[in-house]
Amino acid sequence: MYDWQALLLPSLIVVPFIGAALGIFVPESKAKVWALLVSIITFVLSLGMLTAFQFDNTSRLQLLFDGPGIRAIHFNISMGVDAISLWLTLLTTLLTPLAIAASFESIKDRSKQYYAWMNMLLGAMIGVFLARDLLLFYAFFELTLIPMFFIIGIWGGPDRRKAAGRFFMFTFSGSVFLLAAAIYLGVKYQTFDIRELVQAARYGQSISQVRMAALTSPERWWIVLGLLAGFSIKVPLFPVHTWLPLAHTEAPTAGSVILAGVLLKLGTYGLLRVALPLGLLDANGVAFVGLLRFIAVMCVIGVIYGALVAWVQKDMKKLVAYSSVSHLGFCVLGMVALNAQGITGSVMYMINHGLSTGAMFLCVGMVYDRYHTRDINLLSGLAKRMPILAFFWILFTLASIGLPGLNGFVSEFLTILGTFISPVWGSRPNGGASYGIIYGSFAALGIILGAVYMLHLAARVIWGPLKTPGGDEHGGGHGHGDSHGDSHGAAHATPGDINGREIGILIPLAICVVVLGVAPNFVMKSMQAPIDDLRQPVQVLTDGPAVPVNHATAVVASSVEMHAVSLVEPNH
Repeated sequence: MYDWQALLLPSLIVVPFIGAALGIFVPESKAKVWALLVSIITFVLSLGMLTAFQFDNTSRLQLLFDGPGIRAIHFNISMGVDAISLWLTLLTTLLTPLAIAASFESIKDRSKQYYAWMNMLLGAMIGVFLARDLLLFYAFFELTLIPMFFIIGIWGGPDRRKAAGRFFMFTFSGSVFLLAAAIYLGVKYQTFDIRELVQAARYGQSISQVRMAALTSPERWWIVLGLLAGFSIKVPLFPVHTWLPLAHTEAPTAGSVILAGVLLKLGTYGLLRVALPLGLLDANGVAFVGLLRFIAVMCVIGVIYGALVAWVQKDMKKLVAYSSVSHLGFCVLGMVALNAQGITGSVMYMINHGLSTGAMFLCVGMVYDRYHTRDINLLSGLAKRMPILAFFWILFTLASIGLPGLNGFVSEFLTILGTFISPVWGSRPNGGASYGIIYGSFAALGIILGAVYMLHLAARVIWGPLKTPGGDEHGGGHGHGDSHGDSHGAAHATPGDINGREIGILIPLAICVVVLGVAPNFVMKSMQAPIDDLRQPVQVLTDGPAVPVNHATAVVASSVEMHAVSLVEPNH
């Protein structure tokens, strides 16, 4: 007999799935309302999870659920939540109803199927963050591919089939290696429980009075390569990022919001939850320093490359898509610094990027719905015609470039700080500078370039003389089409500012952007214990015995809130 708290986690997954199935039988005219209602109920359930979570005891998994399983293969439907998965689940349940509401005017054809796929995607994404069993994690991880494949392939732009096919083939190919690594670990240690696997891989495990040794170095090497293959494509890291820009460009607005806001975070979450403790760390600390350096170099290249390519884009959506390649390079760079500051900044980056970049895709979609083009050269001075949208656009732009006082600054500051002070990469021979300083210095260029391309976009589209595809005085001409925009036709009336529904979509994101920029301490402190647990073998190496990791993170969090402007403002 389960109490209501024990049923919270499975309910978060089951409700969207049931809602998706029942949505097929709802009349076409009511499909969008039904989907929104299901996603709001899921959000309310996630708020129940938030209130039930004990923030005074974040060192353990909470709200545990142990359901049926398949004993023969050691598979169990087991779920739990810590502070990291808690905040990412809340991000998911917040963004999905906003994305569904953003689709009300743009999705006209086969709307029942569209909204059913959106709710199915919601349940699968939540499942990834709540799973304690590695096979269950993998099942939900792969399940997210199917709804997004159809959302892009049916309701996307002119190249939607190519984009959907590339998205599926890239991510599925990497997941084959992820599955192979998971099966090897499960067979070797006769369990798929993630925490048990981490302990067994590091220190060995006794099973039926038979001592199973920890992973050998060759075993760990192949395991970590399999895990990296699956997760790095999902992030995506350079150079396996090539599927992302086309998928973002061709996806409908809501698809881009969920893809950037949540789906990419499944890759970073997998790296943090699975690849880092199972493959990159062993009982003695860092298992493969050379591999860590390689990942760091790929992150730095991705940061700079993504920023430079974003700078020259003419399509607004593609510019924001390439910005994700750059931003997520920061996210993973902080993670592989393996210190409290870097990993805290990495998790904050997952949350903050989902909010600000998801909001930017919404703003771009609102412009496209009115002018049917995303070409920067065809739009200018929209602040004159759409002042409310201009306010939100500039707010989210400043958040994306890391303005102190907004959410982007917190994560950028911590990831760069963690990179600079991390000793895990070692130093160059003959007394040269540490690799952390080198990586941090180059990555810091990405902050400058990020400001350049985002302010360039705002200056071209929001400010300047009024220019629209139909002329300075009459908007509404046709740009390149999107299958979900076919119903619009040529708009003869001058498009106006965003309406009440669209303002209501952007306000919650604006509030989160400001709150997490001004007062991130509560979220950051809640994650200290699970982050310490993940990086336990390298805690003394990276922090030193005299500086407890909890104290170090608290000091950094306090510095971010109290002295952010004076510390980092010159870099912006």
